[in-house]
Amino acid sequence: MTTDTTVSAPPSETPAARQVTPPEDRHAIELAFLAAYDNGPRPPAWLLTPRAVVTFVMGSAGEALRLPDGAAAPDGVPRKLVVEQKFVGDRALVERCVVTLAGERGLLLVGEPGTAKSMLSELLSAAVCGTSGLVVQGTAGTTEDQLKYGWNYALLLAQGPTRQALVPSPVLTAMTRGAVARVEEITRCLPEVQDALVSLLSERRIAVPELAGSPDALAHAAPGFTLIATANLRDKGVSEMSAALKRRFNFETVGPIGDLDAETALVRRQAHAAVTRAGAPFQVDEAVLEALVTAFRDLRDGRSAEGWEVERPSTVMSTAEAVSVAGSLALAAAYFPGDRDVLSLLPGHLLGVVRKDDPADAARLLGYWDGAVRRRAEQGSATWRTLWDLRPALEG
Repeated sequence: MTTDTTVSAPPSETPAARQVTPPEDRHAIELAFLAAYDNGPRPPAWLLTPRAVVTFVMGSAGEALRLPDGAAAPDGVPRKLVVEQKFVGDRALVERCVVTLAGERGLLLVGEPGTAKSMLSELLSAAVCGTSGLVVQGTAGTTEDQLKYGWNYALLLAQGPTRQALVPSPVLTAMTRGAVARVEEITRCLPEVQDALVSLLSERRIAVPELAGSPDALAHAAPGFTLIATANLRDKGVSEMSAALKRRFNFETVGPIGDLDAETALVRRQAHAAVTRAGAPFQVDEAVLEALVTAFRDLRDGRSAEGWEVERPSTVMSTAEAVSVAGSLALAAAYFPGDRDVLSLLPGHLLGVVRKDDPADAARLLGYWDGAVRRRAEQGSATWRTLWDLRPALEG
């Protein structure tokens, strides 16, 4: 008698695929290159100089950087490299963020949803300390333990309160390493949970009363420790930060991308990457992408590029949403080739976006069609003429 046996390959031979690769892994070669490229002064525990951190985030403007003579290139790292731009925004904003972190002060990134606050915090963390993974996701269910420490209850029952039984939070881990901790959506945490950060950011230590009398009763922050938090300006059901906590942070506002071409390029790049991960070709042409991004910008700003008034929907028309719609259009074109023109799918996707917060926003989208879309069609644009002809899709 024979039996079928399934044998799994060793983990080292079959690394698990990841939908999202952390920046410290995705850009490992750039990080290693910049560490060798700039040997200037670095704050305590930093992997890169502040100038190199800004270059990592903002890119080298297409210029190929070359390692200095005598600098050893790490294994697998070229001596000449173009650093890609990862964050589309104001360089001065990124420089202020880096200076804040270099001063070991808390950094709070605020802005509309979908403006890449989280991505910026990940990039800064990866460049400063080599990991973006020391993160707490703020929710109404976040507890103080998740910001400080918890316990391994099996060890606690067997040995009592000991250092071995203590389970450090990502924040406590960052403190002991001199690394950067991240708290996402800090204003979604309850006020009493937020208050746990006040003494932590001012005194730079965490008391462990259960270990009183032992050397581990106080956990001190190592040089280099700091914290990056994010908060959305338009979230509902948030908890206002106390004045004491606000004083522990430098606030930086991350705004929408100001340039149409830059936003279109970002939407194209990120949607292309998402569709490529799905194993499908990217088949959305430039005219469709430009119309998509233009519509998002018009509805987000309440005014078209021509200066025509547009009624803003309550939904945030973010760049992140535009990337999602572009990806959906590309997948539809790849998986259902020839069924219909990709442009014909755009009104339905826009309707799905604006209805997320308030169904009444569908009427505002229809008003946009009767205003800006119609006027562009009358001016002779073939793309906008096609979109105007698709108006009935918004009336269902």
